[in-house]
Amino acid sequence: MLDPKSHATENEQQFCRAKTLLADLLQLPTIVKELEQQDASSAAKIYTQAPTLWLLVLQRLGGGLTLDQAVSDLIDNHKDLLPPNRRVTEGTLSKNNSAYNQARKKLPIKVVQDFSNRICDHLARKAQPAFLERRVFILDGTTITLPPTPALKKAFPPASNQYGESVWPVAMLMVANEMQTGCALMPQIDPMYGPNNSSETRQAEKVIDRLPENSIVKADSGFGVFSVAFHCQTRGKEFLLRLTKQRYKAYLKNATLVEEGPGYVTHHLIWKPSSKERRNHQNLPEDAACEVFIHQVELDNGQTLELVTNIEADALSVGELYRRRYDVEFDIRDLKVTMDTENIRAKSVDTMKKELMGSVIAYNLVSQLRKQAAKLINISPRRLSFSGAWQDFQSGLLRKELTTLEQWTLAYQKTLIDASTRKLPNRKTPRSYPRVAHTRRQKSTKFQRLERKIKSKASESPPD
Repeated sequence: MLDPKSHATENEQQFCRAKTLLADLLQLPTIVKELEQQDASSAAKIYTQAPTLWLLVLQRLGGGLTLDQAVSDLIDNHKDLLPPNRRVTEGTLSKNNSAYNQARKKLPIKVVQDFSNRICDHLARKAQPAFLERRVFILDGTTITLPPTPALKKAFPPASNQYGESVWPVAMLMVANEMQTGCALMPQIDPMYGPNNSSETRQAEKVIDRLPENSIVKADSGFGVFSVAFHCQTRGKEFLLRLTKQRYKAYLKNATLVEEGPGYVTHHLIWKPSSKERRNHQNLPEDAACEVFIHQVELDNGQTLELVTNIEADALSVGELYRRRYDVEFDIRDLKVTMDTENIRAKSVDTMKKELMGSVIAYNLVSQLRKQAAKLINISPRRLSFSGAWQDFQSGLLRKELTTLEQWTLAYQKTLIDASTRKLPNRKTPRSYPRVAHTRRQKSTKFQRLERKIKSKASESPPD
């Protein structure tokens, strides 16, 4: 039977540790206040930069709240974020969303970008070193479909085939998630189709430029090409990339055996671009080369893992490091599916990007809460459920009116402790999810009816 005194002492220790961890998340209002000083707004204006930015984040923290829901939640629970105003103090401020909608449209995207980058950088820099005293970032690409408005279809053209153009605009995102905590830097956003489309390797190079110094880039075989490795090298980044078996065999012809042992073999290579890579990347210098190690590591299932890296470490160590690349798949799922980011409702390009940035900030705040909750009980953040931490964030912080620092502190302490109980099962072997074909989601019948109506009118019009 548990001793009540020892249980109480343990709770007191957790509360004390939670109080010291609180300062990390409170960086958010500090940065907002700094940005707010740049807003030369009138005293009558309610939705200045701070509450507008916060509402962008709040919509995603709430799981894709509508404008009405976000404004109501702000007035009911977070009035302290609004500037001093008679309507706020008297409680006569309207919950109509039109003022916020206008403020959201007028908010310069540069302000949202600066705010988003500062929050993401602040949280990412808090991560602990993951390998050889360095932080590891996992690169991967994903896509989101957008509402079929003329502006979004022009900026992010839908896919097309021999039967014509599909309905949904498609945006291609390149994400970089910190391996230890799952915190994400701002993604690179480009069209997937159309004349201005981009490729994953070009997107990866832009993201690599934004990574913190002294960090390691990790990516799958889609990025295991010379151009990405050379870009990492020129930017002073170490890299760990997977190779396709075909490329690995081709590179062995010019490589030198370094070491071979049970379950691994290592070669040294002066990696130079092929003629095809030079045609595709004409900006490569004549003497472009990377000094790398290529490793082949045996897996438990009898398969092999082929890797290329400029990290001076043994094959088994880098092989074990690469095994965690799949963590980014869960991070993308949490951002896109759990927080419903793939259902952004914005109709213009600027507003879509603002909502996407708000989504990344919201995701990072939940990841930071999970990280701090894990620290309370001395486990890895990924051992706690993201969706569980998000539910505690919503119930413990978002849906309560916290008007004083003392109330906020107590609520945040309790939320941390609640989130620390959300441990995932400690499975001996990871679950397997074979790839299967899923039915397509239902298209907008309203949009299809409009298209049919336009075609019908065109066919009924008399010839000239």
